[in-house]
Amino acid sequence: MAEKEMASNFIQNAIEEDLKNGKYTDGIHTRFPPEPNGYLHIGHAKSICLNFGLAERNHGLCNLRFDDTNPTKEDTEYVDSIQEDIKWLGFSWGNRKFYASDYFDKLYDYAVQLIKKGLAYVDDLSAEEIKAYRGTLTEPGKESPYRNRSIEENLDLFARMKAGEFADGEKVLRAKIDMASPNMVMRDTVIYRIAHATHHRTGDKWCIYPMYDFAHPLSDAIEGITHSVCTLEFEEHRPFYDWLLDSLDFNPNTRPRQIEFARLNLTNTVTSKRKLRQLVEEGYVRGWDDPRMPTISGLRRRGYTPASIRNFCEEIGVAKANSLVDVAMLEHSVREDLNENADRVMAVLDPVKVVITNYPEDKQEWLLADNNPMHGGQRFVPFSREIWIDRADFMENPPKKYFRLKPGGEVRLKHAYIIKCEEVVKDADGNVTELHCTCDPTSKTGDATANRKIKGTIHWVACKTALPAEVRLYDYLLETDADGNVPDDFQHALNPDSMKVIENAWIEPSVKLAAAGTHYQFLRTGYFVVDPDTTPDHLVFNRVVGLRDSWAKSQKK
Repeated sequence: MAEKEMASNFIQNAIEEDLKNGKYTDGIHTRFPPEPNGYLHIGHAKSICLNFGLAERNHGLCNLRFDDTNPTKEDTEYVDSIQEDIKWLGFSWGNRKFYASDYFDKLYDYAVQLIKKGLAYVDDLSAEEIKAYRGTLTEPGKESPYRNRSIEENLDLFARMKAGEFADGEKVLRAKIDMASPNMVMRDTVIYRIAHATHHRTGDKWCIYPMYDFAHPLSDAIEGITHSVCTLEFEEHRPFYDWLLDSLDFNPNTRPRQIEFARLNLTNTVTSKRKLRQLVEEGYVRGWDDPRMPTISGLRRRGYTPASIRNFCEEIGVAKANSLVDVAMLEHSVREDLNENADRVMAVLDPVKVVITNYPEDKQEWLLADNNPMHGGQRFVPFSREIWIDRADFMENPPKKYFRLKPGGEVRLKHAYIIKCEEVVKDADGNVTELHCTCDPTSKTGDATANRKIKGTIHWVACKTALPAEVRLYDYLLETDADGNVPDDFQHALNPDSMKVIENAWIEPSVKLAAAGTHYQFLRTGYFVVDPDTTPDHLVFNRVVGLRDSWAKSQKK
């Protein structure tokens, strides 16, 4: 699947307008700023593609910056996974990897500057009291009794906060703005809090940490970011972003401009980092990389490809209003990519044995089979007297227009012969255990004399050489309402059939040495990928997507 060129969008238009007006003469500079408190998900993939894509399109730069301002929830595990995900998606930050913690000294100095300007104060109110004083959307807030402390007292208290004299929650530093502002963020937002916690990079050097709303715009400005692209929930934070940079005298022609876009919401999917963490920590899934998870690592293990995710992000575009995207559209992108690039093989997931009675017991043939009709290539598959077929490809009492195997009926074996069912063998309970068939030795696929036409063609594998495999079939982890939304109490929406494990599947021997991450189309079944659990003695496959493309079909109506 050829990747599409990046379409124009309102953010790109804003960049072009800024350049036209003579701003940012040193070039465009974006950033991707994850908090290292969890694994990235499909929503982050959209932000990655957008930020790196804008930089590339405008011949600029894109930084990777970890906004690591909350040591109680952050871990190097998340730092490592985030870097792996970005590289896997095909993007590079070069030598521009930064951390907000790189700037802790500078951020502290900026806070001191605000205090000296009378624009910040130390508050003794508790978190609950601050919330109560803040007011509501229809009622103004109430000023803290500590709001009018002198500059000297605030400087002294803030220094003592830094020195560790106070307990967690005992004091905070707040911006001094407007408690009557209609924007709740502007009602003296907290910019520093006390946290006696070890930071994954700075250790125990600090016991006060900047809040995200304070550290983020200043980190952008320090790095020379021109366009701070973020999701819509940060729109109400933009006035504080601008107030802070104004208050600290950053040049309007070079400082960052915040622009918001709609986050990615998918049907049957949660993209709340808190909820994803809950799924992992409470054991609803096997880990962050569980193939049912919408994390990038989960999608990677499921078998989604980087190109398909990039194409999907480009296809959905960049909007100003939130909307819900059908997850089938993402599956369509994956299916398109794999249709072009995945080799075809034969695998039987629900086997029933077929004995071809007129085929010699000691004979084995190697038949030529196509790998992929899109890019060619061929392989040999072994054929012998006993084969496995899928149980669904035989019916003892079929309806009309049933073109697979039935008593007395004929069907073509893909790449092989036409066979006819002569006898059905059952066990004491009436279950079909074996089918005895004969083959037409003149009907081999590819032979010049094989000109008989048969409507039905089924896949198979030879019993003697087939490899046993474990196959994991995945469905949506979460069930939704009629509009595709996941309820807030998502634990009650878990799909009990989200994973089915088949332990007695059989697959042709050409896949024996396939490495983890290798994709195949199992003929007539779907797209599959070799799972990392695979060993030389135990093949494990994950179903990526089925063959049926509901989204593409809906677009044709």
